[in-house]
Amino acid sequence: MKDLWGVLARQRDYRLVLSAGLISMTGDWLLRTGLAFQIYVLTGSTLASGGLLLASFAPTVLLGSLAGVFVDRWDQRKTMIVANLLNAAVLLPLLAVRGAGTIWIVYGVVLAQACLQQFFQPAEQSLIPVLVDSKQLVTANALNSQIHDLARLIGAAIGGVLAATGGLTLLAIADAVTFLLAIALLSAVRHRTERIREIAEAAGGAIRRLKAEWTEGLKLCVRGSGMRLLFVFCLVTGLGEGVMSTLFAPFVSTELGGDGKAYGLIVSSQAIGGIVGGLVAAAVGSRLPAATMWGVGALLFGLIDLTLFCYPLFWDSLIPAFACMIVVGLPGAFAIAGMMTTLQRLTTDGTRGRIFGAIMAAEGVTVLLGIAAAGLLGEVVGIIPLLVFQGLGYVVGGAVILSRRRALTPRPEPVAPLPV
Repeated sequence: MKDLWGVLARQRDYRLVLSAGLISMTGDWLLRTGLAFQIYVLTGSTLASGGLLLASFAPTVLLGSLAGVFVDRWDQRKTMIVANLLNAAVLLPLLAVRGAGTIWIVYGVVLAQACLQQFFQPAEQSLIPVLVDSKQLVTANALNSQIHDLARLIGAAIGGVLAATGGLTLLAIADAVTFLLAIALLSAVRHRTERIREIAEAAGGAIRRLKAEWTEGLKLCVRGSGMRLLFVFCLVTGLGEGVMSTLFAPFVSTELGGDGKAYGLIVSSQAIGGIVGGLVAAAVGSRLPAATMWGVGALLFGLIDLTLFCYPLFWDSLIPAFACMIVVGLPGAFAIAGMMTTLQRLTTDGTRGRIFGAIMAAEGVTVLLGIAAAGLLGEVVGIIPLLVFQGLGYVVGGAVILSRRRALTPRPEPVAPLPV
């Protein structure tokens, strides 16, 4: 707990960023959960619900890589503040939604917020390494991972209540308040990022420069054996996550015999393990190599997933599903903290945004491929065999990471100056 207390007590700016993230992400889950409920109530269509998922996910593929280029050019704190301010503003059209005929407004709002998120996330991940000491980076990332789970647990529960109580109007107001509170906290952060960029550029020069930086971000993702390994891991696990997101509900219904309530409880139970796992990872993170945390976490995550997907072949009960989803949160927190720390240490300030954005975009493509493959092959191959692929991806990935830990030693690659 000494490491945990050292980060929270001594790093004021990091504490503010962490708190702002918790509040705004709680609002994200609040809105996401409430909208999913309201869309189905207004339309009675699962296709309409699927459209909501597409609107929230498409910007990751289309904008993620380019957004990271801009983040590297801007002050990260200001980027996060502006993103939160715009997020609050784009919620206003939800007040005009009155029925199925105006449901397109919801899609527009979700799409706009998803676009803004492509700027917010790289800015946050780029800012954390400059707010804490290098030895505290694993602990900081573990805490950051933990608040995602905490926000999911709190926001999803509140979102369902608000949706049933006040509909879209109450959801929009509550989410806007969380963004405004996050802005207040981020405004108090004292750190300022210096960017050596010309403010005034000719239009043609600006376009050429953006293109060069975007291309450089893609190249940096595969420069060096460590970055290549991280990039491939994200692609493989992204494919598995696409399969998982598509088939887990049918798995609970068909293979476990659970209803909608059971599905919701099983999904949310992972947040419990994630919160505990985040605390453990934060407490011991500075004493473990980041690559080891990542590899062991991914390996155990995959093994637990394989247990979850295969046990219905031998045991007819929902209890193991709850147990597996809670337990898997612990190695999941270790894997995320270790991987993010490795990525941050393999990169330099001024390049992290474009690299993180490029990885997000590439991973988004494989998630879409996983969704498509699961939809096409689910009835042909079967639900369990396809879900087993997801677990094997983490098992093999974790084993490879543990065997290649030297390649993941933090040795940032020098970046050649971009042409002016």
